Amino acid sequence: METSSNQSPPVSRIGAALAPLLGELTGIRREIHRHPELSYKEHRTTDLIVDRLERAGLAPKRLEGTGAFVDIGQGPLRIGLRADIDALPIIEETGLPYASESTGITHACGHDIHTTVMLGVALVLADLNSDLPLPGTVRIIFQPAEEMMPGGAIDVIAQGVLTGIPRILALHCDPRIDVGLVGTRIGAITSASDTIRVELSGRGGHTSRPHLTEDLVFALAAIAVNVPAVLSRRIDVRSAVSVVWGQIHSGSAPNAIPAHGFMSGTLRCLDGEAWESAGEMLDRAVREVAAPFGVDVKLEHIRGVPPVVNQEAETGLLEAAARAELGSEAVVLTPQSMGGEDFAWMTQEVPGAMMRLGTRAPGGETYDLHRGDYAPDERAIESGIRVMTAAALQAVLGRHS
Repeated sequence: METSSNQSPPVSRIGAALAPLLGELTGIRREIHRHPELSYKEHRTTDLIVDRLERAGLAPKRLEGTGAFVDIGQGPLRIGLRADIDALPIIEETGLPYASESTGITHACGHDIHTTVMLGVALVLADLNSDLPLPGTVRIIFQPAEEMMPGGAIDVIAQGVLTGIPRILALHCDPRIDVGLVGTRIGAITSASDTIRVELSGRGGHTSRPHLTEDLVFALAAIAVNVPAVLSRRIDVRSAVSVVWGQIHSGSAPNAIPAHGFMSGTLRCLDGEAWESAGEMLDRAVREVAAPFGVDVKLEHIRGVPPVVNQEAETGLLEAAARAELGSEAVVLTPQSMGGEDFAWMTQEVPGAMMRLGTRAPGGETYDLHRGDYAPDERAIESGIRVMTAAALQAVLGRHS
């Protein structure tokens, strides 16, 4: 239903409401960045979020453990917005004055930006709602443990936080897109992702007599090379199944075959249906490749997340908001990422969409996510707040169905 501007806060007021908050929000982002916390340990971050929301006159509710959510407006729930709040076990290499003070932990995926954006959206909506009540409710969710498969989104859903929400939106930093632009696509925007760990054990011995051992270093190498090759010939190549190893550890001397070793990595897949069969096939392939070496195999395969699938209506809502706030050329088509995102569990519950928030300084360096030197342009905070606030208002006011 169309709602007239004299009955509800006009979308055009977003910039005026946001302007006096930007300096504070940048400081909050730097505070979160300086004190990153790993999955399910985001106590300080949760306290910061809850304290600022309460000082704005809102009534946030804490989730079990860490995380929180807050409702803004009156009447039925019209839309949910989600931010993830955890950091990664990566050493920061930015050299910034507000670099991480937590050894070996940093916000290398931009979750500090996501959190700040959604906190800013909450503050702007609270300001607009105080002047002229919103004719519907926006729920903003600060979710823990996105970086831990299968993801904190499952816990949020189990606690009933999505109950009654008809649609949901999220954003993710993208260092390949210039600040001031956003990337969207209809359909799958991320990929399915699993974690794999293979442990081998056998008789060790002297490298001069490998026939008297189970040469598990050779077996690890065979698995590393041959398992991805097997999958590439057993699954439709259009599904883009990818197995990449991030760790291989074994042995302590060049002339001794060790008795234990392990490797771990990820299985990723563009297609949700192929993901189901690829997981079973990978487990068989690991055991089949290892069998000739006589090693004992312990396989831990953690099923991760399906792809985030953007619905047409929710993608259109984000695109309309971005064009209204950032300009007619602000939306670019983004390719499907091979990265995994537990927001996928939420979009399996209710229709939703995720946009890519540009964080690259125009003409500046192109970083990658999960790198210790990732340094997003902080002007992305304003862009993200304006787009997500406009999308929320359009949903509440019934101006985009």
